[in-house]
Amino acid sequence: MNEMISIEAAAELIRRGTPLSLAGPESALDLLPAGNWIGGTIPYFMVASGGVVVNEGKVFATNLSTLGAVNVACYGADDLAAIARHAPDNGFAITIIPAGGECHRRFADDAANFEGAFLKPTVGWIAGVHLDDLGRQSPKVYDGRTATKYEDRAVVAYVDLPADKTVAVEIVNLFEPEDGDLLNFDTTGFDVGDCRVNGERVNFARYVEARGLAHGRLPLVGDFAGAHVNASLQHVDAAAGKVTLYAPVFPGVDYRFAKPVGDYAAAFRQRLAALDNSGAVMACNCILNFSFGELEGKAIGGIEGPVTFGEIAYQLLNQTMVVVRVV
Repeated sequence: MNEMISIEAAAELIRRGTPLSLAGPESALDLLPAGNWIGGTIPYFMVASGGVVVNEGKVFATNLSTLGAVNVACYGADDLAAIARHAPDNGFAITIIPAGGECHRRFADDAANFEGAFLKPTVGWIAGVHLDDLGRQSPKVYDGRTATKYEDRAVVAYVDLPADKTVAVEIVNLFEPEDGDLLNFDTTGFDVGDCRVNGERVNFARYVEARGLAHGRLPLVGDFAGAHVNASLQHVDAAAGKVTLYAPVFPGVDYRFAKPVGDYAAAFRQRLAALDNSGAVMACNCILNFSFGELEGKAIGGIEGPVTFGEIAYQLLNQTMVVVRVV
């Protein structure tokens, strides 16, 4: 099961001992009993019947009971390396982290360097809130073992697969780098002052403003040994000379701004049609794709899951869809 269900149906599954990964508004998750589950706040979802929807009265449930043994854990910012270290040798770690806190920042900066990070897949998403509630409500995650919510911890459901199964992680990034300027950054971080453009040091905020890119619709696309990883613009303050990003940039990585995407829904349908989505057990898509692509009510290929404030596939991603399959 990977679908929207009522609060009552979710509570009944929990009382039966069903291991679950849940997404929904805080008002819904607060009503659920203790059990073998994790959860995170978000009101936006991809559903097979109606494209991308906003739903405040239900939860999105991923039933993990048929996959293998499931164990729940919860970590603070200083212990995030344990997510990969404690993961099963054959399985994956579904991880949910609230947006904006120290756990979010530390995971974004350090996850690629955790021991076993690319051998034992960490997948999941960043919890958020309704866009109308930004600054008024804080994202939360839930350790279902005690039905306790947190503003700044990571919750994890470890899924230990049987020997005849394996996990496949698909990263669907609509963005390709443009052919223009090459950008490099000297330090890791979400907040950027200066950068190098084609080798020349410039102020990044003023460069972005001069190019007319301060709207944030187009992310930076980093070349990570041939893999494209986005870092999206959150706020550009040309007067202060500062840019805040939704994901950090890293030294030693070549970045270019992305080429525009015309029709997001059509692009997702085309990309997903080319994938083997059999055995899909979890998926998430970025809130920036939802917003900039005007995806509300638009079908994008039958994949279901939360629309999130960041995606996790080994490390933090932006403006990306992640699909996890067990095969």
